[in-house]
Amino acid sequence: IQRNVLEDPAWYTAYTPYQPEISQGRLEVLLGFQTMVSDLTGMDMANASLLDEATAAAEAMTLLHRAGRGVGKTFLVDSDCHAQTLDVIRTRARPLGIRIVVADPTTHPLDDETVGQAFGALVQHPGSSGQLRDLGPIVTRLRDAGLGIAVATDLLACCIVTPPGTYDVDVVVGSAQRFGVPMGFGGPHAGFMAVSNRHRRMLPGRLVGTSVDSAGRPAHRLALQTREQHIRREKATSNICTAQVLLAVIAALYAAYHGPDGLRRIAERVHRLTSILAAGLTRARQSSDEGPPGISVRHDTFFDTLTIDAPGRADELVAAAADERINVRRVDADTIGISLDETTTPAIVEALWRALLGDAA
Repeated sequence: IQRNVLEDPAWYTAYTPYQPEISQGRLEVLLGFQTMVSDLTGMDMANASLLDEATAAAEAMTLLHRAGRGVGKTFLVDSDCHAQTLDVIRTRARPLGIRIVVADPTTHPLDDETVGQAFGALVQHPGSSGQLRDLGPIVTRLRDAGLGIAVATDLLACCIVTPPGTYDVDVVVGSAQRFGVPMGFGGPHAGFMAVSNRHRRMLPGRLVGTSVDSAGRPAHRLALQTREQHIRREKATSNICTAQVLLAVIAALYAAYHGPDGLRRIAERVHRLTSILAAGLTRARQSSDEGPPGISVRHDTFFDTLTIDAPGRADELVAAAADERINVRRVDADTIGISLDETTTPAIVEALWRALLGDAA
């Protein structure tokens, strides 16, 4: 995939396939991307990638606003959303006059006095803190309040947890970075959006469909063009024209290479290493009275990310991990976050134990 796609100018210089008669190969892979996202998220339809997860979340907000025909000016955002997602949503909401309320969707009051006329909500699953909550009661609570529901998820987590589409949500967004694309110091990574059938006409971005050519043979082409450079601006569903198509192609081919069983094995291995890391941190704290004070794993349910509470010691632990050539997230002065992925090895888990537990490791 790296040599024959990522490093091949026939793939990396290609632009939007306006001429399907010479773009069948790329369109077929993008159709595979859409199918992969739909299957993993449990949704009816997905587009052929978006710019990134944060802008996809902002697009989900505007989609739900359009679906509600402009009724309501408040959007509820999960307090466990990624920081960059919240920033982009706030920026997108400002000129539209949408009020953003950041709160825990499991407990925050949903009456009109508290959130005003809310039209939708975004739930992060798994959360930015790593917490893996049961989506069912959250979706039921939001639906009973009359809100449209968007879920930001992780494609790799969807390989082993119940997909959001099972709960009849409206929109699912996220990043395809986990599927064969390096971290790259934060990007670029292809975003994705999947919707239920009731919103298919409002789906932003490109959609690849299958038709027949003049000779009656199956042929792929772009369908439902809804971006502003194709149609009248006031009818457009999005004005973002970049969709990281090369990285969407990489993600689709990565999924095809590994297949469903391979993806499930990768997800299970990542979760197993995360569980081992958490168990080691918990056991060391329980068995040693002389160990570093105050280190604890915050959540019992997680996929690949742990939030570690270490009152007053976050900077010390970040520096200790850096000495092991490992980057961890400094959340605040009392908290750090650790995420594992496909490249994590048992040796890295041991290095994290050394960094966080010192002599108690």
